[in-house]
Amino acid sequence: MFAGCYTAVITPEHASGRIDYSSLRDLVDFQTENGVNGIVAAGTTGESSTMTESEHIRVIEKINEYLGSRGTTIGGTGSNSTEKTLKLTRHAYDAGVKAALLVDPYYNGPSSLEIRKEYVSPVAAAFPDVQIIPYIIPGRCGTQMLPQDLAALHSQFPNVRAVKEATGDSNNMKLTRKMCGSDFDILSGDDGKTYEMMTTPEIKASGVISVASNVAPKAVKRLVSSLSEGHLENAQKQAEALAPLFGIITVKTEEETPFGPSACRARNPLPYKTLMNILGMPSGSCRRPLGRMTKNGFGIVLEAARKTYESHPEILEPVEKFFGVDLSKRLYEEKYWEGLRYD
Repeated sequence: MFAGCYTAVITPEHASGRIDYSSLRDLVDFQTENGVNGIVAAGTTGESSTMTESEHIRVIEKINEYLGSRGTTIGGTGSNSTEKTLKLTRHAYDAGVKAALLVDPYYNGPSSLEIRKEYVSPVAAAFPDVQIIPYIIPGRCGTQMLPQDLAALHSQFPNVRAVKEATGDSNNMKLTRKMCGSDFDILSGDDGKTYEMMTTPEIKASGVISVASNVAPKAVKRLVSSLSEGHLENAQKQAEALAPLFGIITVKTEEETPFGPSACRARNPLPYKTLMNILGMPSGSCRRPLGRMTKNGFGIVLEAARKTYESHPEILEPVEKFFGVDLSKRLYEEKYWEGLRYD
């Protein structure tokens, strides 16, 4: 059911810090014009953890309204509170959303068994006609629902038929496929592993929920379509062309401090919000405690964008056409980068 390319869309903000719904509509239109199958609204890439409840609900409602029949809205209703997740899913359902992405509960660290029994099961039972998609990303959550519990959910609830898989562990993915069977969708939650996940027979992923598609929806959709259709040579070329953009979802640098060098890791969505601002797309800043890129990190993002633009201009061409920007200037003139990095 969830084959194809879905964009984990970034939520744009005014300089005031309020959500910019006009720009949000533009981003939805940009995605659909470039062929994505659906959009995740108010997911973790959209900074759901720093939204108020009313913002969270309204973003899901507005994206579903803007998207209409052009694709599937997946509401990012997961949290580290089952009661909050039930409430958000209720609001999404009442707005007409029929799919919900539930990230594993972060910080409080329930076991795999608890995630199944006390988190996903209550939501799946309460909303039998909503497709419930667990999102497994232990690197961000500090916990993980295991394939055994995922398979138990799939066998119990007809509306648990997909997973967003971001463990980075191919053995975990293979076990998920083995236990959940062929009537279950594994969606890549890691852009850089989509090719591997879709071409490995023991995994057989059916698509991606992508971060890179925020700026390159047409190219990511083309990659997924080529993989689905078995055009592997073409897909390999597309994956290689997209590799610089896939490589900046997390940016690692070493920074100098008064007490010596320190590792710094800029994590999603900071690098992509920075990139969108460089390109002239509506984005705004991240909400605190996320801040800005370091100069070193900013340089890595800029280098990736320039490499993509120079080697494969067709990837970013839709940005130029839709938003009316000139990337030959924005990627090379420093005046466009003001305020995007720490001094």
